[in-house]
Amino acid sequence: MDNATPLIQLKDLKTYFKLNGGATLHAVDGINLDIQEGETIGVVGESGCGKSTLGRSILRLVEPTSGQIIYKGQDVTKISQRKFRPLRQDLQIIFQDPYASIDPRKSVIEVIAEYMIIHKTYAHRVDIYNRAAELMDMVGLARRYANMYPHELDGGRRQRIGIARALSLNPKFIVCDEPVSALDVSIQAQILNLLMDLGDELNLTYLFITHNLSVVKHISDRIMVMYLGQAVEIAPSEELFSNPLHPYTQALLAAIPEPDLSKRDIPFKTIKGEVSSPINVKPGCRFCKRCEFASAACEGTDKSLVEATPGHFVACELHK
Repeated sequence: MDNATPLIQLKDLKTYFKLNGGATLHAVDGINLDIQEGETIGVVGESGCGKSTLGRSILRLVEPTSGQIIYKGQDVTKISQRKFRPLRQDLQIIFQDPYASIDPRKSVIEVIAEYMIIHKTYAHRVDIYNRAAELMDMVGLARRYANMYPHELDGGRRQRIGIARALSLNPKFIVCDEPVSALDVSIQAQILNLLMDLGDELNLTYLFITHNLSVVKHISDRIMVMYLGQAVEIAPSEELFSNPLHPYTQALLAAIPEPDLSKRDIPFKTIKGEVSSPINVKPGCRFCKRCEFASAACEGTDKSLVEATPGHFVACELHK
């Protein structure tokens, strides 16, 4: 990975949703992030923190409210959908539920060929279906399943279909939206290893969204921790696990089950207090109501990420 112009840059990206009664839900609120080509960025946080909305906003499946999405040096935030369409070949997504994201009326080979037909990747249908068969080989899906339907396959094979379809347009960047959370543990490992192998082989760039910290450590180069729409910490994977700086990150890591029985007497650290509402939020640290280190300085002003150590950014009064 070089330090040239990032493949994707997010600048103060915000995605808000208007609710009945005039209230505003701050799903993504001021994300700044550079993603280098070939890098895997893990995004973690509890349910409702805005992880999936962030991924969909980058792909403009959900339109951002403000900020910038810069792809290969070009600001693509406000260009028309017609002009954005050719870029969709470069920017793909793998969904959490493989069954819900696949047309049940199409066979496996038809699902994988779907995007290539829409974008007219090849002049002849036979070439499209030949490429779809090659993609089945690439993701470890036996060709005997080509004419079967999604309901006839298990979750792991369905997710392989989703991965093959995402790869069909030779993308540069893929949002992986909790792609293994609906799968059995043994199948999770297979899919994770497949994604990592494909990333190395095809020089793919991933935004890997998950709530499973063990998973994100396994696959990510860097990790961004989100809380109520904001990034509270960004660091290289090993650094984040060995030296978490934000109290929320520390609490997340403390919640990972410890398999070593000799450590079973270590007190379990819990996060106390109510989760703040993401609706009409007030300025200030959004974790302060649940933080044991909170002070008056935590309220009133949003906390920006600062570089505490080289490459390790945190948004906290403890590390100004």
